[in-house]
Amino acid sequence: MRSLSSPVRPIADDGDAVRFCSTCAFSSACIAVGYGKPELAELHCLVEHVGPFRAGEHVFRTGDPFRAIYAVRGGTVKTCMVDKQGREQVLGFYLPGEVIGLNAIYPDHFPCDAIALETAYFCRFSFPAMSALAARMPVVQQHLFRLISKELGAASLLAGDHSADTRMAAFLVDLSERYAFRGFSDTRFHLSMSRADIANYLRLAAETVSRVLSRFRSQGLIAVEGRELVLRDPAGLRAIGQDLLAD
Repeated sequence: MRSLSSPVRPIADDGDAVRFCSTCAFSSACIAVGYGKPELAELHCLVEHVGPFRAGEHVFRTGDPFRAIYAVRGGTVKTCMVDKQGREQVLGFYLPGEVIGLNAIYPDHFPCDAIALETAYFCRFSFPAMSALAARMPVVQQHLFRLISKELGAASLLAGDHSADTRMAAFLVDLSERYAFRGFSDTRFHLSMSRADIANYLRLAAETVSRVLSRFRSQGLIAVEGRELVLRDPAGLRAIGQDLLAD
């Protein structure tokens, strides 16, 4: 098979005096109601750029005190927890522009680990300061509620008794749509997560994931080389995964 050209690894720029950085987790909500960076100077002052975190490094660990949420600027992150038998359970994968740490708001400590899958950078928002700001700025408060709701709804990808093909197709389409939402390619991207991590997340065996990807490739739905993936037939994948995808 001919080599696939490597897609550009997404990372945010830093914006400028009037623009948010390209994958800002709050820009779309703020711009929609006419707010730009000058009007949101207080929010911008809450942001601390942190990183790099190298592949395998923890952004936070289970039990750490909850003081901030993290918006991914570049790279990919997985969240996971370890059960009493020492088995890891992957809870989710996060791309540039997405927020991790929201599930720590109620217990006031992080209930899971967050681990960089490749070199990753973050905007860290002080949550106590953000909560105070949200109380004065409805757009920030409403967007926080949307982010929390989206976090709660993410588990639907794993719900019910669905086939391995359905789960895998839905997973790939979901990744595609999330990249597209942030302005990146929706048909060519790097799978920074391992087959084992994908299998763990989808509640499948690793060999099943490999078989499904091979089948999708033979059907002309995807092209794959290592972790570089091209969606050849997004509509076909959506048809397979439709039971797990929003309309």
